[in-house]
Amino acid sequence: MYYICKRMEISASHHLVLDYESKCRLPHGHNWMITVYCKSQELNANGMVCDFTHIKEKIHNYLDHGNLNDLLPFNPTAENIARWVVDQIPECYKAIVQESEGNMAWYEED
Repeated sequence: MYYICKRMEISASHHLVLDYESKCRLPHGHNWMITVYCKSQELNANGMVCDFTHIKEKIHNYLDHGNLNDLLPFNPTAENIARWVVDQIPECYKAIVQESEGNMAWYEED
């Protein structure tokens, strides 16, 4: 099995739709760190699991400096964003979304 990992920083705003009072219900921003993990039994014709540039185009270039509530069709929690990242890249099996130094969420396919 071949593995790659791509880490990128994304500056983006969002607000959360919650059923309780929280400051996170108000628009705010983060410098998100998103780590994308991909794997493949075989390398593609170019000798890669997946091109790092392809990952950046699908994730960073789409989300960076955007309002995640406008860009994503769900409540943009770190958990939901991690799942979305995995769904964007066929070779991706795990994504970690860190919204601050102490807050991280990840999604991993079984």
